[in-house]
Amino acid sequence: MADGTVETGGGGSCGSEPEPSDSMRTFGAMVQALREHAGLSREQLGDHVRYSKHTVASIERGRRMPPPDFVERAEPVLGDTGALRKSVPHLVRRPGLARWFREWARLERDAITLYTYESRVIPGLLQTEAYARASFRNQLPPLSAAQIQDQWEARAERQSLLRERVNTAFSFILEEHLLLRRLGGVEVTRGLIDHLLKIAGLPNVELQVMPQVRETHAGLAGPMQLLETPENRWYAYSEAQRGGLFISDLKEISVLQQRYARMCAQALTSEDSVSLLLQMRGAL
Repeated sequence: MADGTVETGGGGSCGSEPEPSDSMRTFGAMVQALREHAGLSREQLGDHVRYSKHTVASIERGRRMPPPDFVERAEPVLGDTGALRKSVPHLVRRPGLARWFREWARLERDAITLYTYESRVIPGLLQTEAYARASFRNQLPPLSAAQIQDQWEARAERQSLLRERVNTAFSFILEEHLLLRRLGGVEVTRGLIDHLLKIAGLPNVELQVMPQVRETHAGLAGPMQLLETPENRWYAYSEAQRGGLFISDLKEISVLQQRYARMCAQALTSEDSVSLLLQMRGAL
């Protein structure tokens, strides 16, 4: 995107996935047929191509465009017919997927820095399966069981960023009330806190909690995400009820960076945040 653009799109809240096109469905069905003919599970194919089983599932269901290295690694494992290579140039997404969302998702995969502040729900990168399913069940209009499964697999695939991008610096600021809400119940919350404690121990992750009682707060305008590309270019993204906002204007990004930096100072330190999480875990 060129400097100075601020774009909005409807219906993209909470990291919506694109609707699959016929060409993506066909390609995915071919991958699945070749995989099953080779006698491989999704996890086994994933080991060969160095992607998670969730990524394999997303490609087979036509939800994700196959990365070039996926195709090159899959060909010899699935018979080396050349069918996958020849099909890739004909793949297209369904028209209507907002350009701002495609751009953010692309940039996020290669980001060297990713900052996230959330005040509504635990960020998707940090969710457990139980918590994610609880949040999906609360969506309106209601989702079917198949839609919930698809949404979870897409989210699990995205979470591979934390494992695969070991040189990416992740920072999260979470509001304390997100855990006090106990979405999904006590057991779900207990499992979520255990998961957050593990994530907080990763060397490339900084997790901070914004305490419920705080007389000054720089994030009252709502959640935000900031990322830095390998070219040291910054972008921002925020969501509302029925749409999202992709920001590439440097002046706007500077404002959000100032707010995020202030919130880092206002939130509990990483060590104190871990202590608070342990206290909350013990109180359940």
